[in-house]
Amino acid sequence: MRGLFVAMKISGSLMALAVMAALLAAPGAERAVAAEAKTSPTKQLDKKKKTKSAQARGGRASLVGVDPARLEPLSQTVPIIGRLVAVRSGRVSAEVGGAVRKLAVTVGDHVDAGDLIARLDNATVQGQLAVQQSQVDEGLAELTALQAELLLAEQELGRQNDLKKSGAFSKAKYEDAIQNVAKAKANIVRAKAMIETRKATRRLTKINLDKSEIRAPYAGVVSEKLTEIGAYVRAGDAVVSLVSDTSLEVEADVPSTRLGGLQTGVNVKFELVDGRSFNAVVRAVLPTENPLTRTRPVRFSPKFEQPVAGLADAQTVTVNIPLGASRKVLTVHKDAIIKRGEKSVVFVVADEVAEARTVRLGESTGPRIEVTSGLKEGDSVIIRGNERLRPGAQVKIRTGS
Repeated sequence: MRGLFVAMKISGSLMALAVMAALLAAPGAERAVAAEAKTSPTKQLDKKKKTKSAQARGGRASLVGVDPARLEPLSQTVPIIGRLVAVRSGRVSAEVGGAVRKLAVTVGDHVDAGDLIARLDNATVQGQLAVQQSQVDEGLAELTALQAELLLAEQELGRQNDLKKSGAFSKAKYEDAIQNVAKAKANIVRAKAMIETRKATRRLTKINLDKSEIRAPYAGVVSEKLTEIGAYVRAGDAVVSLVSDTSLEVEADVPSTRLGGLQTGVNVKFELVDGRSFNAVVRAVLPTENPLTRTRPVRFSPKFEQPVAGLADAQTVTVNIPLGASRKVLTVHKDAIIKRGEKSVVFVVADEVAEARTVRLGESTGPRIEVTSGLKEGDSVIIRGNERLRPGAQVKIRTGS
């Protein structure tokens, strides 16, 4: 019995110790569970991101230039050979006949509208004009005399009218006075008509005199001289050929299948042989088609911001014809693109950190290029200082970029 009691006592003590150990272990277990929660994969990933961000901010910032990704119109084009066409060109002809007394221009001379080109012999016309002027003066003098006669006739009629109540009144003289007034008035009307006729004749002669001086109808360059001093020209004979060097259009024979994007008012670009590029607008698609080439002539009005030297009629140009209506596309500057193998990468500034984006590229539009995926409008894309950047590097945007 004694041994059984001792065994039960020992067993009770062990159980008490076990309970105390469990009570003491409970807080440690909670701490262990909390510690384990803190080191879960999600928490560890967040901790790594914060550490990396802190390291990036702790380093030296790279100075970069940025340009936003933006929407721009894009139209695909095909080059067509065209030519410059002088809107004004042709032969300048005499309007009256006469011998050439002066030729004021030669081939290559530039003239402004109204400048003298040639003068025909006009001595006879000047003589006719002088005679006609004297006839007009004579008519005016005659009119003055007739007006004086009318005044006298009206005065006589007045006197006869005053004698109606006296014995000296003569009906015959009164009627003669009335007739004299009417006759004087008719003479004045006839004289005025004669003066107007003489003035009209004088004006016609003056017109012929003016036409004896052949003047430039528009500004241009003399391309051909067709007469000489002393030669006789008839009305309609050409004196020089004149080509306008300022009023020029572009004409191109465009395939009928390419006319879809050439409505009136559409803007295009054209280039000269020396590489100079200019804008133009579609003025008209002419309704004539070449059955052999299946092309139609299209006229474009150039937009020269200032006079362009060296342009000539029939000069060859290259016109970029749009294949269809333009569309809005997202673009970035070409300097933003970094090639890494077969991939195209750009760096975007996000919270002062360089973030690498893989992009898919489309068509080029001048210094910019279309981006079909990987960016959105307004992203600050790095275009300067991106050569040695690494993802996550701290950056600072250059002022004025």
